[in-house]
Amino acid sequence: MGQVIEDLFAVIEARKANPPAGSYTAQLFAKGENEMLKKMGEEMVEVIVAAKGETTERVIYELADVVYHTLVFLAARGLSWGDIEAELARRFGNPKPQASD
Repeated sequence: MGQVIEDLFAVIEARKANPPAGSYTAQLFAKGENEMLKKMGEEMVEVIVAAKGETTERVIYELADVVYHTLVFLAARGLSWGDIEAELARRFGNPKPQASD
């Protein structure tokens, strides 16, 4: 896992465990998985719209939103980015045993 992803995931996990007032991440956890999934879908639509006519910078911005919302969802499910990496490694014939963090 890249350092930025690790650091962001640590913040997400901390906000899940001790939700600070006013935290967007804490609000997502409070609203539950349905809201998280809705936000993931909205962000993917924004990626598609950006990819069809906006700048590369805008595409990157929207993809970063997708990654963030994906990490929140993973944390809600008790999963980690390492689980995604392990699945990708398995698909490409390079299995690395990695359990959820």
